[in-house]
Amino acid sequence: MGFWQRVSQLDRRWIYLAVALAVIFPLLVPMKMKLGITPEARQLYEAIEALPDSSVVMLTFDYYPSTVAETRPMSIAALHQMFRKNLKVITMTTIPLGGPSIADRTMREMAELYHKTYGVDYVNLGFKANYTAVLLGMGSSIESIYPSDQYGTPLAKLPLMQTVKNYDQISFIFIVADNGIVDNWISIVNAQFSKPMGAGVTAVMAPKFYSYVQAKQMTGLLGGMKGAAEYEMLVNKPAMALIGMDSQSMAHLLIIGFVIAGNVAYFMTRKKKESNG
Repeated sequence: MGFWQRVSQLDRRWIYLAVALAVIFPLLVPMKMKLGITPEARQLYEAIEALPDSSVVMLTFDYYPSTVAETRPMSIAALHQMFRKNLKVITMTTIPLGGPSIADRTMREMAELYHKTYGVDYVNLGFKANYTAVLLGMGSSIESIYPSDQYGTPLAKLPLMQTVKNYDQISFIFIVADNGIVDNWISIVNAQFSKPMGAGVTAVMAPKFYSYVQAKQMTGLLGGMKGAAEYEMLVNKPAMALIGMDSQSMAHLLIIGFVIAGNVAYFMTRKKKESNG
């Protein structure tokens, strides 16, 4: 049996094993593959970087646990940049299941890393039902929508919220989401209150929102794990998104290699049959 015939009859289990190794190897040994930065990701980073230190920003955790591989690295990278610049961060979520716990865990971890004080440097508003009324109502009074924070503390007792009454005191909004809530942020908050905002969304959602960036309704956009990896590079904090991109790239290269080898094997074996026939 010739080489190309053996290739054409390769047991698929060897292919599955090769793909598994291609995914696992970069997780164990980071490969640091080069990754280009899209203009939309750089635009988002530069918009936040241009804010004066101690400005107030809002970061939303509008995503479910099922998409944390793509979305949570965006939140973490954003907090690296925000806390490094000593920005005051207000967080919230429109996701009832998983959103509050993800926001709580992520904020606590990052605040501890940067030695930030709750109530002074950041506040977690948590979840409130009826997101349309929430987004609209915060334009008049955040306290009327959120009388207390995620932990039951009245906003009036939190030093940060004593100076932040509505969107007027918030310089930038960064929406990290895996659902259509981004449309509501744009149609309500950007359109009616002229608040500058950017977004980080899952890869399947990203194509829809590029039009908002082109229309200048959004300042920057991150799309999927690649967008998260780009942001990690911009803030100089390489983490799981960049490692994930290494695994994804290796798997894609391997699959392309198998496709090429399979086609070559097919034509070579067919040619041999024709010459013998």
